[in-house]
Amino acid sequence: MTASSPVDSLVREFEAYRSDFPILRQQVNGQPLVYLDSTATSQKPESVLAAMDDYYRQINANVHRGAYQLSVSATEAYEGARETLARFIGAPSSDEVIFTRNTTEGINLVAYAWGLKELREGDEIIVTELEHHSNLVPWHIVAGYRGARVHAIKATPDGRLDLDSYAVLLKSGRVRLVAVGHVCNALGTINPVREMARMAHDAGALFLVDGAQAAPHIPVNVQDLDADFYALSGHKMCGPTGSGVLWGRASLLNAMNPFLGGGEMIREVSVEASTYAGLPFKFEAGTPAIAEAIGMAAAANYLTAIGLERIHIHETALLSAALERLDGIGNVVSFGPRGADRSGVLAFNIKGIHGHDVATFLDQDGVCIRAGHHCAQPSMKVIGEGSTARASFYLYNTIDDVELFAASLARCAEFFADFA
Repeated sequence: MTASSPVDSLVREFEAYRSDFPILRQQVNGQPLVYLDSTATSQKPESVLAAMDDYYRQINANVHRGAYQLSVSATEAYEGARETLARFIGAPSSDEVIFTRNTTEGINLVAYAWGLKELREGDEIIVTELEHHSNLVPWHIVAGYRGARVHAIKATPDGRLDLDSYAVLLKSGRVRLVAVGHVCNALGTINPVREMARMAHDAGALFLVDGAQAAPHIPVNVQDLDADFYALSGHKMCGPTGSGVLWGRASLLNAMNPFLGGGEMIREVSVEASTYAGLPFKFEAGTPAIAEAIGMAAAANYLTAIGLERIHIHETALLSAALERLDGIGNVVSFGPRGADRSGVLAFNIKGIHGHDVATFLDQDGVCIRAGHHCAQPSMKVIGEGSTARASFYLYNTIDDVELFAASLARCAEFFADFA
């Protein structure tokens, strides 16, 4: 990246966005806050905080229930958020957008509402060795109930999926669903989900995508991907915790049983029986997280205004700069693919030193990173590590953040050199 390159100009341009995030104005241990854990949760811009504050200050009322103006305004804001998020992921209809608390809940919704009804003994579910636990454990549970089996697509040591392994698994004729992360949270791999969806459909299987690490960072259009289900979280895309979306094809959602029962999701109830509302309300029992949905939509508008393509270019430029600096630090080894199929996630270790010790050292310099297995223990086995340290870059990070991170890591490596 040269001083005059368009990418370098874009990185400098993105420095202005940092001021939109009030939490980043503080210092930690007397040092500027360098927040490099957006893969775990992102920070929130003023526009998101204001949208949620305005709801509570101006139109706080329950939705879909009251005939009075305050409730009507709250309902309009809540359903407007659904329409915004439908546009954000290219959904053909907002009726196919189900509000959830997070990606985990969205995947569990499919596992229970579709899996318990549709799976039979001997059926197969395909996952991958690069999945977050949230796209593994629900399938283990439901497969246990129904006598189905879970198989995994193999991954290469550099963190890419082996599509030949995938093709072999699909030949069994028993595969009912393939569940794949769009982007690996532990290694940053951008998986070829469009091609994988085609392969699944050719084999007669449905295709579900865990989009938690993709929707905040790259453009997503569920129709172009040819997915059947797509789940994402608000808190990873500059929105609030407790917000998420599951998108599903209307034909599938209509055939599924409700996930939760209670108010709002019903059509008629007697003592003896119930009938259910149509989409999307069949899957939204009880009072929803109204402010959170409004905040998630505000985050989607914020990201759309910046441009997801530009965000991805910015993040990968920072990743490239960080990798270049880490490659020059002794005893530091990084993991994950190197190429265009990589998001702004940097997994690394100092040889012989646990990631928790590395993270604690960097924290003294105000640098926030994650350490552990990242809820992705199979991914750790792929790279032959029990855990890693992980830095992740987002739109509000700057080249100065990269330099401070690299300088702190170099001091850390030197400090622990005698212990390695």
